[in-house]
This record gives sequence, structure tokens and C-alpha cells, in this order.
Amino acid sequence: MNLSAATTAPGPRLGAFGALWFCYFATVGIFNPFAPLWFKELGFSTLAIGSLASLQAWTRVLGPYGWGWLGDHGRSRVRLLQAAAALSLLAACAFLLARGYTAIAWVTVLLFMANGGVVPLTETSLAQHLSHGGGLDAGRYGRVRVWGSMGFIVAVLVFGLVFERGGIGLFPWLLALVYAALLAMTLRLPADAQAPGGRAGAPPVLAVLRRREVRWFFASVFFTVLAHSSVYTFFSLYLDALGHGKSTVGMLWAVSVTLEIAFFWWQGRAFGRLSPHAWLQWAAAAAVLRFVLTAAFGASLPMLMLAQALHLLSFAAHHAACIALISRWFQGPLRGRGQALYTVLGYGLSGVLGGVGGGWLSMRLGLGAVFWAGAAAAAIGWWCVRRSQVADA
Repeated sequence: MNLSAATTAPGPRLGAFGALWFCYFATVGIFNPFAPLWFKELGFSTLAIGSLASLQAWTRVLGPYGWGWLGDHGRSRVRLLQAAAALSLLAACAFLLARGYTAIAWVTVLLFMANGGVVPLTETSLAQHLSHGGGLDAGRYGRVRVWGSMGFIVAVLVFGLVFERGGIGLFPWLLALVYAALLAMTLRLPADAQAPGGRAGAPPVLAVLRRREVRWFFASVFFTVLAHSSVYTFFSLYLDALGHGKSTVGMLWAVSVTLEIAFFWWQGRAFGRLSPHAWLQWAAAAAVLRFVLTAAFGASLPMLMLAQALHLLSFAAHHAACIALISRWFQGPLRGRGQALYTVLGYGLSGVLGGVGGGWLSMRLGLGAVFWAGAAAAAIGWWCVRRSQVADA
């Protein structure tokens, strides 16, 4: 399919971004649902698997901000993206040789330190193309970002079937293949698709972070994403423990992303009807319901499908609203660090706590307890959003 036509973009630029998103989220679609199952096949305990997942989050505490800082201080973002993809491929290939907890842990760190630059650098450049007068063109953003969701859903469906038939031992080979495709897509980006910032024009970011509405916003992101760490790390293990097959695991992941695709595709029509803060409140409320249903009705496939359908609000609407607010508050030479802070404070610190804390909680109270904790975290996220909205009024 012609991505350029689908995004109604001028020239090939946004089409290239769509292809890049497709491949990047295909890497997420193979790693997040199926790496825990491969780790289990290697003989690791649930606590060990949770700690390995937290390593991915630890890398997001420092890695994305470092890549964003380089982009804001005059480095070519397209070259940085290509370097990040190349290093990611090398790390993915190392999984073919690594065995034992220590070796797997080091390779995981290297992989996510490398690919930690892909999201902030790509989001920064894409927002630069789609921002006018400080506002983000939500409709066109959704038409590009939707290709990431499509990459994810294709990955979970295809790899779910492949692992069902060929065994989870194929995981490291297929992971390397997907990262090779990601590198190829970064090489398709036109040289002028990324606009590097000048060294003299990169002001400090603390002035924005001192604003109360921004601080409460990042607190809300932390708790709402912390709630979702229960899905990212433990959902596949939870389903496996309840007797659901690997194809069912892939299907349930696909349900959530199918509706995510629908939201991103149509968000240009719906997004302007509510403020970004209102969307964030709806997203947090949906997350509470989603994880209550998952914890209480894990053996019921229809209820799990309903819970996964709430991903449309709990993730897709949440992400779009976050990007809109970051584009408003972090403009010009602050863009890269603003996007990186979203990754670090939202997906880094919360992922560390979610992975380690969730592993500890599951060992003592069972995997269902992780999703009850997720519902509580989402409720706190809703309260933080409300505080940010009041401060921003």
C-alpha cells in the first residue's frame, strides 16, 4: 500500500515516517508479548522475567533523553535514527548467542539503550512537520501514527501463529529479522526530513518543568503508564497461566491494537471535541475499568476482549493527548527533550517500578494481583490529570 497516499502527505516525507513506525512497532509487537514466553522457555522464574522487563524500562530512564539532547543540540536526527537502528540490530543478533540470565540481561540493556532513540527522535521530527502556530495537526498525526499500530497488530498475529506452530525457540531469529527491516526503513528517510537544532538555540528545559500543570501532567503520565506495565510485562504470562493458547494471546493483543488503529485513523474528527486534558481523564478512567475486568474475569475470553477493547481510550487517546500537550509546551529547540521526557518519566521510571514491583507482587499474590494494582495506579493517574487541568486553566 502507498503510505504517502494514505497519509495525504506532501511528497514522500510522511510516508517514510509511516513505514518507519510500522517496522518499529513490529519490533514491539514481537518483543513485548513473546519475549516473556521465551524467557520462560529458558527456565527463568516469574520474578526473573519481571526484572528483565524492568531492564527495558531502566534504559528509558537515561537513553531517550540522551538521544533527544543530541538531536536538540545540532546533531542530524536522521543520522541519529540510522545509528540507533543499526546498534539495535547488532544487539538483537546477540540474542542468538546469549544464554543464561546475566547474558540475556546485558543484551536486553544494549538493545533498549540503542532503540531508545527511535521514538523521541521520530516523534520530534514528525511533530515539527505537523505543528502550526504551536498546535499539532491531530488528524494528520493520527494518519501517520496509525501505521505503527498496524505494524504491531501484524506482528502479534503473525508471530503468534508462527510460535504456535514452530515453537517459541524461533524468537531470537525473528527478532533480528524485524530489526533488520527497521534499519532499512531508517535508510529510506530523506536527508532533509529531520531538521537539526542549533547549539545556540537549545535553551534549558527546567523552565517548562517548573510549571505546575506540566509537573502534574508528567505525574499523570507516570501513573497511567505504570498501570499499563501490568499488560506490557505480565499479560501474556497471565493468559498462559490461565490456559489460553499462544494464538489466543496474539488475538487478544490484536483486539486492542485494532481499535487503537481505528482511533488514530479517525482522531482528526473526534479529537477536537474534547480538550487534551479531558481525553487524559477518560483514558485513565478507561484504564481503571480495563484492569478491573482483566483481574476479575481472566478466564472469560469475552470479558478479556472487552477489557482489551478499552485500549482505544486507555492507550490510543492517552498517547494522542500527551503528544498534543507536549507539542504545545515544548516547542522549537525544546522538542527533542520534551518528547524524551515523556518517554523517560512516563515509560522509563514507571516501567522499572512496574516490572520489578509486579514480579514481586505476582510471586506472593499471583498474577491477577498485578492487574488490581494497575487499576489503583490508573485511578491515581486520573487524579493527577485533574490537578494538571486545574493548574492549566
